[in-house]
Amino acid sequence: MKLIYVAGKFSGAIRADVERNIAAAEQLGIEVARIGAMPVIPHANTAHPEFERVQPYQFWIEGTAELLRRCDALLTVDNWQASSGARGEVEIAKAEGLPVFHALNELRTWLGDNHAS
Repeated sequence: MKLIYVAGKFSGAIRADVERNIAAAEQLGIEVARIGAMPVIPHANTAHPEFERVQPYQFWIEGTAELLRRCDALLTVDNWQASSGARGEVEIAKAEGLPVFHALNELRTWLGDNHAS
């Protein structure tokens, strides 16, 4: 089974913006699962506001980068370019030689070509 990292904007001006960003990543992750791959959604791992108080920002950046390195590919959420974190994740994926997809249909084709295993 392929692990697909979902990269997108997390932060927002207010908590409602963060919640919308989390929901968008989770919805895309559901679609990843629907086509037969395992979504890795760091937004969902740290959705609770308390996580922001437990460890500094850099801790979360390093942890999600490690999650990304263990995945097979990266898929971006719409508007990912608005996030410095997501842009950094795309750069990490490219540096690691991981495929980067900006559309679900591209990922679906790749999974088909790689038999999702």
